[in-house]
Amino acid sequence: MTPKEFISKWQAADLKERSAAQEHFLDLCHLLGEPTPAEADPTGESYCFEKGVSKLSGGKGWADVWKRGCFGWEYKGKRHDLKAAYVQLQQYATALENPPLLVVCDLERFCIYTHWTNTVQRIYQIALDDLHDANKRQMLKWVFSDPERLKPGVTRQALTEEAAERFSNLAQGLRAKGHDPQAVAHFINRLVFCMFAEDVGLLPNQMFTRMLRYAHTHPAESADMARDLFRGMRSGGRIGFEDVEWFNGGLFDSDEALPLDSPAVLEVLKAARLDWSEIDPSIFGTLFERGLDPDKRSQLGAHYTDRYKIMLLVEPVIVRPLQAEWEGVKAQITEQMDKARAAKSPATATRLRKSAQDLHNGFLERLRQVRILDPACGSGNFLYLALQTLKDFEHHINVDAEALGLDRQFPSVGPECVKGIEINLYAAELTRTTIWIGEIQWMRRNGFDVSRQPILRPLDTIECRDAVLNPDGSEAAWPEAEFIVGNPPFLGGSKLLRELGDDYAAQLRQTYAGRVPGGADLVCYWFEKARAQLENGHAQQVGLVATNSIRGGTNRKVLERIQRTGAITHAWSDEPWINEGAAVRVSLVAFGRIAEAAILDGQPVAEIYADLTGRVLTVGSGTDLTQTKPLRENAGVSFQGSQKIGAFDIPGDLARQWLRLPNPHGRPNSDVLKPSWNGLDVTRRLRDGWIVDFGTAATEHEAMLYEAPFEYVLRLVKPEREQNNREAYRRFWWRHGEPRVAMRAALMPLARCIATPEVAKYRVFVWLPTSVLPDKKLIVVARDDDTTFGILHSQIHQLWSLACCTWHGAGNDPRYTPTTCFETFPFPEGVLTDPDPDACFPKVAQATHQLNELRENWLNPPEWIRRVPEIVPGYPDRLLPVNDEAAALLKKRTLTNLYNERPTWLANAHRDLDEAVVAAYGWPTDLSDEEVLRRLLELNLARAEGR
Repeated sequence: MTPKEFISKWQAADLKERSAAQEHFLDLCHLLGEPTPAEADPTGESYCFEKGVSKLSGGKGWADVWKRGCFGWEYKGKRHDLKAAYVQLQQYATALENPPLLVVCDLERFCIYTHWTNTVQRIYQIALDDLHDANKRQMLKWVFSDPERLKPGVTRQALTEEAAERFSNLAQGLRAKGHDPQAVAHFINRLVFCMFAEDVGLLPNQMFTRMLRYAHTHPAESADMARDLFRGMRSGGRIGFEDVEWFNGGLFDSDEALPLDSPAVLEVLKAARLDWSEIDPSIFGTLFERGLDPDKRSQLGAHYTDRYKIMLLVEPVIVRPLQAEWEGVKAQITEQMDKARAAKSPATATRLRKSAQDLHNGFLERLRQVRILDPACGSGNFLYLALQTLKDFEHHINVDAEALGLDRQFPSVGPECVKGIEINLYAAELTRTTIWIGEIQWMRRNGFDVSRQPILRPLDTIECRDAVLNPDGSEAAWPEAEFIVGNPPFLGGSKLLRELGDDYAAQLRQTYAGRVPGGADLVCYWFEKARAQLENGHAQQVGLVATNSIRGGTNRKVLERIQRTGAITHAWSDEPWINEGAAVRVSLVAFGRIAEAAILDGQPVAEIYADLTGRVLTVGSGTDLTQTKPLRENAGVSFQGSQKIGAFDIPGDLARQWLRLPNPHGRPNSDVLKPSWNGLDVTRRLRDGWIVDFGTAATEHEAMLYEAPFEYVLRLVKPEREQNNREAYRRFWWRHGEPRVAMRAALMPLARCIATPEVAKYRVFVWLPTSVLPDKKLIVVARDDDTTFGILHSQIHQLWSLACCTWHGAGNDPRYTPTTCFETFPFPEGVLTDPDPDACFPKVAQATHQLNELRENWLNPPEWIRRVPEIVPGYPDRLLPVNDEAAALLKKRTLTNLYNERPTWLANAHRDLDEAVVAAYGWPTDLSDEEVLRRLLELNLARAEGR
């Protein structure tokens, strides 16, 4: 069929929709050179007319034509309302598998609506006469065969980012004029919602944009005009000659407005030109919070967590339990409707249909009563997606019920289903705005009008307060909610103390004593409170994000407690995440009161352990290393290095100058100056770093007698320490914050000890002279025998440490923790207790010595370096390159590079060491990794119990 023939035929046609639709579509296929539905798919499974089912009411299917992955297509008669046809397609898009294009046609006009998730919608319109144009015909052909060609280039993400950037500039300008930050945030939230309301048709006739245009030339009146608008939106009414709907909902609880000068109004006008109807609420809150909160402005350009990661928790925690319930109800409805069709008596059929409808209505009421709590809701991303998912689910069961022959119900699940707790005022307010924008967008996207009277119902369920402590220090209460989801704050160790302060941290630990270990990450308090909500029946399912260190150390205790009162049902042990604008690694953990089939990292397992490993279903294997216990003989041997808390570091050249200086009391500066190693000194090259160290007990008077080092610390350390939240750090500002008294005592009788970086790509161990002060990024073992060194560097200990460690940062490198990796590790019998282990295990000692000697020769070839004695006896020699060429070559000689390359000699040296260590245990050499871990666990438990 030619374009002229097609146009002529259908211009003349005056057929009704039902008579014309299929013939029109077949002609279009012939015109475009596309196969018809029956030609392309004789089964009708992926391409067909009348997609859907016939209903008992006699209505037709969900779409006149449907092609999987391409379109849903609805016809209307000539000059009928195509908007109504589009609304109908929207309502059934879920049943049509959410095709990327929704097409409506009245035989003379084609309207193509893009329907991709997270893109700004485009509408392509083609008239019948346009089909003379080959480009227009090509556009229609893409609908059939290549819909991606019609995908909008502007994403909702890009649109939202641009909007956030514009309003962050406005917020910064208003704060610079002295306006209260909270007043600025509230005002800008109102402006944002006005733009959205205008673009979705809730504010009539471009009212807000017209107001801005006038304010641009009359800026002195901007605040008065905004007050008029906000007053009207608060309760509904007339502004000039135009009616304004009743909005309220807390966002328009007053008519307060801030004045805008002409440049500021122009900035708002530029923002108003964007399509606010397509703003993406899943990132909206995060970006706007960063723009409104002065403390977070630097994060504005940073990434945010995508919806896929959030849905990893929302799906199993909320959707799957409800889906399982619905399947049971649906089966009952099907049974009743089947009986109704078979009933001989109309009265019986009516009674059975009513019974089925009551089942459906009852389940809808059950959904309306669902409550979802995010107890650290931030700017609302989790709650937004949880509510959207719940509304999608309600829509899905309505379509299911309609297919079974029941009456279609209007969606009624709304924002009252979500609850939140958030301590940040900016974020709490943005949560409310995010949820309402998402609610209105969902209704429009699915072809429904928004609720009115008012449009925005109050969201008092979003509380602005501390989620774990009340002002009086008692435990904060959480509201009851069937489902708990969220991303609680990550603050660990010294950072927790620094940001929260000594008093708050002490009160927190006291309040939760016996439930959360004292050194646990802040996120653990949310896990424990969620567990308690489950235990007392105030919640049913929980899904929370934690730093991935929750799998080990003291943090893991909260997961062990969860297992004792419930079960971990789903977990992703190690996922990339964005937290406060920074890339981190996290664990996603879902747990409930009742054990069910567990999923770990996307795979079914028989059980998920507290370290987020699991027992495999197929063979019943899996070693639960959360059972490990600290061993008596390992106690007091491994330590974290000294933690400075201040700028105590100095370069080597300055240290050597001070080492030559006299002091008033006649003591040398070598008393308080030491070489310092950190993790990078081990994995890379030594940096010639030194440190001022006044030890563990020196008084301020004693320290000041070391004149140059003390004046340096007085100038650079004291001002910083005086601002610290910890009283001890402020009081003893000249000492390291955590000088590790026990470590120093253990190292005192030794000339060397074993060291490994706390975090590193490879678990490497080196000899550290005890005249060198280890930094907190080094873990040291107070042993000087080759046997202990060799066993720690063997594959046996490597397996154990990787299984028991925690993980760090975006690179997800293993973190060696003394409590879980060393104190639980069962050495061969006698290694830590015999006075001369090298004599007991000579093959291990020999293999260790050989490995270390080869490694040192590779790192520091004698031909390339010269050894220069340090100016103070007892300190390690300096290793200096013999010339510039050697210096360039030595830069590449690092342990990390060596283990990246893993040359044959290194592999053989490690093989010899591993064989010697396995023999020391008395094991065969062909054990699997799983069997090695099983045997080590068996040894650990036997020794812990004194067997």
